Amino acid sequence: MTQPKPATVRVYFDADVGLAKLLCQNRSDFTYPGDPGGRIQKRLRPPCPIIKPGARDEDWIPVVAKRGWLIITRDKQIQSKKAEIDAVRDNGAKMVNLASEDAGTVWAQLEVFMTRWRKDIEPLIGRTGPFIYIATRTGAFRPLSLTPPG
Repeated sequence: MTQPKPATVRVYFDADVGLAKLLCQNRSDFTYPGDPGGRIQKRLRPPCPIIKPGARDEDWIPVVAKRGWLIITRDKQIQSKKAEIDAVRDNGAKMVNLASEDAGTVWAQLEVFMTRWRKDIEPLIGRTGPFIYIATRTGAFRPLSLTPPG
């Protein structure tokens, strides 16, 4: 049996995205907090450096941003989460927020993610941060301002 080639992780799913484990079974370039890594097809994904799913945003965002990974999250009140927005901006992070009204269940998350993947989400992997985009199933794929109000 041939040795698997190392995988290059490109996308990180926040702990609040139940879809992560499903997708990580088939994609060696996706990871999530607590991911033990493993062989996916002919690639070997390393364990995720974020071990605890309950890690605070201010703690894990710099780690993920440093690696250049695109973050997929689901946060109903992201517009009002100053610490999270600051962490994205200050660390040059790249984030897509699955709008909670469209992503309340794993199935709904899958629908939003796959509807937006090829045209909107995947092209962001190669972009430089910081940015946050809001993804819905049928509405606009829109950027969120990282500038504090006032």
